[in-house]
Amino acid sequence: MLKWILGAGVVIFALAQFINPARTNPPVIHDFLATTTLSPKIAATFRAVCYDCHSHETKWPWYSHVAPVSWLVAGDVKEGRRHLNFSDWPVDDPDRAASRLENMGEQLKDNEMPPVEYTLIHADARLTAAEREQLIQWVGQEAAKLKSPAKGK
Repeated sequence: MLKWILGAGVVIFALAQFINPARTNPPVIHDFLATTTLSPKIAATFRAVCYDCHSHETKWPWYSHVAPVSWLVAGDVKEGRRHLNFSDWPVDDPDRAASRLENMGEQLKDNEMPPVEYTLIHADARLTAAEREQLIQWVGQEAAKLKSPAKGK
């Protein structure tokens, strides 16, 4: 009986490999880092911590090609891009950009981003307390800058 169960599991696992989700990186429209003035250190932090799930520059690791993990990874990236996409930054809408920055600050303050399950596998995405505080300060200041011209309208 155990051989049949094990055999069926192997067959199901093999068949699942044919049902892999699309792992796409569409063209970048307006890249956040290219359209924003920030220090190289903060830019590198954004790229290491955020860009895999929140941009069209996702690095698809080997395990993202193996079902059922591929379904989880592709779903997380799709959801991350839906909430915030650094490859489609609202360069022509300062209010929307400021709102996104404020939301980032809240997510960082609440330790919701980056998610623990991501940082367990990606050590370079783990933020120190100082790095987290630096990002919180930067997004807050940048949001305030974007809002100040709008007040004069």
